[in-house]
Amino acid sequence: MPHDTPLIATIAIGLALAFVLGLLAQRMRLPPIVGYLLAGIVVGPFTPGYVADQELATELAEIGVILLMFGVGLHFSLKDLLSVRAIAIPGAIGQIAVATLLGTGLGWAMGWPWGAGVVFGLCLSVASTVVLLRALQERRLVETERGRIAVGWLIVEDLVMVLTLVLLPPLAGFLGGTAPATTGNLGLVLALGIGPIWTTLLLTGVKVGIFVALMLIVGRRIIPWVLHYVAHTGSRELFRLAVLAIALGVAYGSASLFGVSFALGAFFAGMVLAESQLSTQAAKETLPLRDAFAVLFFVSVGMLLDPAVLLSAPLAVLATFFIIVLGKSAAAYLIVRAFGHSRDVALTISASLAQIGEFSFILVVLGGSLQIVPDAARDLVVAGAILSILLNPLLFLALGRVTAAEAPAAVPDQPPPQRGRDEKPTVLSDHVILVGHGRVGSRVGAELSARRMPFLVVEADEDLVTGLREKGIEIYAGPCGEPALLERLNLGEAKWLITAIPDAFEAGHIIEAARIANPAIGIIARAHSNEAVQYLRSLGAGHVLMGEDEIADGMLQRLTAQTGGASPSA
Repeated sequence: MPHDTPLIATIAIGLALAFVLGLLAQRMRLPPIVGYLLAGIVVGPFTPGYVADQELATELAEIGVILLMFGVGLHFSLKDLLSVRAIAIPGAIGQIAVATLLGTGLGWAMGWPWGAGVVFGLCLSVASTVVLLRALQERRLVETERGRIAVGWLIVEDLVMVLTLVLLPPLAGFLGGTAPATTGNLGLVLALGIGPIWTTLLLTGVKVGIFVALMLIVGRRIIPWVLHYVAHTGSRELFRLAVLAIALGVAYGSASLFGVSFALGAFFAGMVLAESQLSTQAAKETLPLRDAFAVLFFVSVGMLLDPAVLLSAPLAVLATFFIIVLGKSAAAYLIVRAFGHSRDVALTISASLAQIGEFSFILVVLGGSLQIVPDAARDLVVAGAILSILLNPLLFLALGRVTAAEAPAAVPDQPPPQRGRDEKPTVLSDHVILVGHGRVGSRVGAELSARRMPFLVVEADEDLVTGLREKGIEIYAGPCGEPALLERLNLGEAKWLITAIPDAFEAGHIIEAARIANPAIGIIARAHSNEAVQYLRSLGAGHVLMGEDEIADGMLQRLTAQTGGASPSA
């Protein structure tokens, strides 16, 4: 068997090195992204030692972008998208214009032709899909007002960049580069009496319009139907395969047939599927792959950086960095404020957009191949991207402290009541903390209510959160290991903790915290394997129940009751 397998090597070495360096970054109280980017630099072509296949790494990273946008679409409706169009469209276009002007000015200061400056400025104007969405999801902001604005803004930027990539080749000569040989439809040009550039623009608009219409009219019927049909087969393997086939298939088809970006195609696939009752399960099935390939995205970004540029052109790197982090963020802040939104909303949008990513790399590479921008432009774009990505988590950390210090002033930006999380800590004591309200947790909750025992629920599923709030049940939305959430549960005065979720790793966080805060608390946990039982007990769980054991005990009890304790053969 041949061992020259660049695909396997890129995945194995990239993930392994990202894990080691990400773990070290976490131990040093830095974002794991720092380790992922450093892993890319280590396996990149500009450092000694092993060099990963850069093209393969980029394609693998694109899968992460597809799955990420598909997941966002699953939690986003057409109504949500249309509700922010009034600010997302003019806001994104205005911010792109400001960043492009700043980039053009920097290019002029470095002696570049004006066309090179324009393309360079466009590269600095568009935010990274992966970085923005990961930041919003980690802070559970996707379904808040500011999250919807940020995602809508991102979609508009995506459309502008798709149009830019289509128009750049025919405009290359005008921008000072080398125009490729034209292969346009001459008959259509003559029939319409318009030039090739306007023909390209018109055809692009028509293709994007057809794609959107197909997804909203045909896709809304076919995609949910396919998923429901597969679900009724009872095969989880086929269901997971169907979700991945829909996400990747629609993304690839949208790019191949309609010239739409992978990310935009996947977003619309998720959005039409969001109307299905199976959307939550579909999101869960794509989560592990999404996270793994998102890591490969950051590794692929690190591979693009030539560290020598930090020494050869430090002032140019700093100027590029400031345009990304300060220039376009300031423009976004002022635009959002001009539309009457609160300061917290404006700050969140600014922080979300204070970085660049995948479209920037694609555009600067295309500009270089058309001889519009010099090679130095690519190094500056990549250096600016890495520095801004490294800073982005710190911006959100600072933003969180500002909004926490001024919580009363942030009322206009709070999520809708049925989807938001409780900000105030519970006033309950001697209560039961029930983690999870699915098939198991809902039965436990019903019994607690029947016994009139005081309890609260911790649940991550937004749809369940909505229903429980409508019933008047005290509920806290979020992963049960989130520190801010744990502080609101009054673990120190709780009487019982019941973890009814199947994920032992997630349950372990709250079990460990509860045992430390309250050594006397009773803890009952759910597990799915012997290893999980031992793990949860080691963290402090007093009673751990495994489904198979409980079912077997129930069957034997029924058998004993029916046979009077005699053997079945008797």
